[in-house]
Amino acid sequence: MDAREKLRQYLEQRREMGESERKPFLPPRWFIRLAWAVHRAIYRVTGGRRGLRPPTPRTYGLMRIHTVGRRSGAERTAILGYVEDGPNLFTLAMNGWGEPDPAWWLNLQAHPDARIDLPDGSREITARAAEGEERARLWAEMARHEPNLDGYAARRSRETAVVVFEPRVPG
Repeated sequence: MDAREKLRQYLEQRREMGESERKPFLPPRWFIRLAWAVHRAIYRVTGGRRGLRPPTPRTYGLMRIHTVGRRSGAERTAILGYVEDGPNLFTLAMNGWGEPDPAWWLNLQAHPDARIDLPDGSREITARAAEGEERARLWAEMARHEPNLDGYAARRSRETAVVVFEPRVPG
């Protein structure tokens, strides 16, 4: 049974108990895109001194990822939230909970080797999608940081990928 089916069953049980199926609030798409642009501008104007942060027990961290464009071959950057999992980091391939997959994830599917900037320096990584038990475990960990995670995910027609960033082995 996939995550969407489990969510449907959960919501059906809540309906039977008389609870409503309200989706969590999301600001309008234009506002989300504006917030991303402001965040990138803060990073750029401060020379990277602001805009990134390590994760804490209460919230996810913020990193900057450098990918290779799947069609252009040009370097692309994005700022993403992440959580640590041992030597790996992980995030969700969401696009402000919009329907399409984010460009950075499409780029990583074509070229999985990338570089990430963290508050304490850069790392070379290889990206992959988590599957099975690992995906379920990482999703649950992300849900600790975002209580409305399942409600946000229910807004999308497809499953949201959990993307794992493994340290790249020099070779």
